[in-house]
Amino acid sequence: MHGEPVSLRIGSIRLPNNLILAPMAGVTDRPFRQLCRELGAGMAVSEMVSADPRLRDTRKSRLRRDHTGEPGPRAVQIAGADPAMLADSARFNVDNGAEIIDINMGCPAKKVCNVMAGSALLRDEALVGRILEAVVRAVSVPVTLKIRTGWDKHSINAVTVARMAEASGIQALTVHGRTRACGYRGTAEYVTVGAVKAAVTIPVIANGDIDAPARAAQVLADTGVDGLMIGRGAQGNPWLFRAIREYLATGKQAAGPTDDEVARVLLWHLDNLYEFYGEYTGVRVARKHVAWYCQSHAGDAAMALRAGVNQAESAAVQRRLVADYFAADVAAHSSGNERRQAA
Repeated sequence: MHGEPVSLRIGSIRLPNNLILAPMAGVTDRPFRQLCRELGAGMAVSEMVSADPRLRDTRKSRLRRDHTGEPGPRAVQIAGADPAMLADSARFNVDNGAEIIDINMGCPAKKVCNVMAGSALLRDEALVGRILEAVVRAVSVPVTLKIRTGWDKHSINAVTVARMAEASGIQALTVHGRTRACGYRGTAEYVTVGAVKAAVTIPVIANGDIDAPARAAQVLADTGVDGLMIGRGAQGNPWLFRAIREYLATGKQAAGPTDDEVARVLLWHLDNLYEFYGEYTGVRVARKHVAWYCQSHAGDAAMALRAGVNQAESAAVQRRLVADYFAADVAAHSSGNERRQAA
């Protein structure tokens, strides 16, 4: 189980390791992708972009396909239900720098499923086949697919869809270990993920509840998959990629980030959000990230920080609140260490 980080090949592209940041709407923007790559992710997939050409020129769409300064490979996830529209979207994104196209058949959100996109597609295997073939034919770059185990517990069809994907030319497949009906409730199951791995020869990537190094190692051992995709576990904890790499290589738990490092990374993240979105939107996007970074911090001071960040209307105020909080936290820890050493 332990050794050097395992690389992962997707078609003609070799990733430096087999840990991938999952596409998450409203989360995996360029600043967060860059941060996770810096801290150990082998690839970071963009937020889902609609295949509808009418939405291409919206500010949201333009930001979602902004990969300026990112290391490759640049992976873009597309969503929709019309094969021709998805094929056209794939071509458009490749023309604009995408090196991997990922097809979304895993999103459980109602607004996506209500238009027969995302995981709703799993109910129509014939349509799935047409989409896969159309997108693969449309572009010369590797095409990957992200699915759930099925629509609900009565229609688990991930193995069937995986075989269709391989036959159509899909180069890698990610399986989230829940049905669409599960949403994000309960715990992910990996039995179906393992069955998918056994059924195909293309790389299979497991997704769902991979939030700790030991869990990552267990999923790899139980399923035999080629890689891991990490989503919610990285929110506020981009160091998770580094910790998993260390654990897989040595079998030892790496030390977590110091308060100094958390402060430095969080402030870097905030500055990049303000620059990327502009101050007005950046301040609002930053609120959820600060809350996630503070999940492991209890007490009145952490609660006051979250409240202050949520009320702040300027980047300067948000940044000062975060810097002051961590400066006080570091000082408190230093004082505590001194007292223990004196004792």
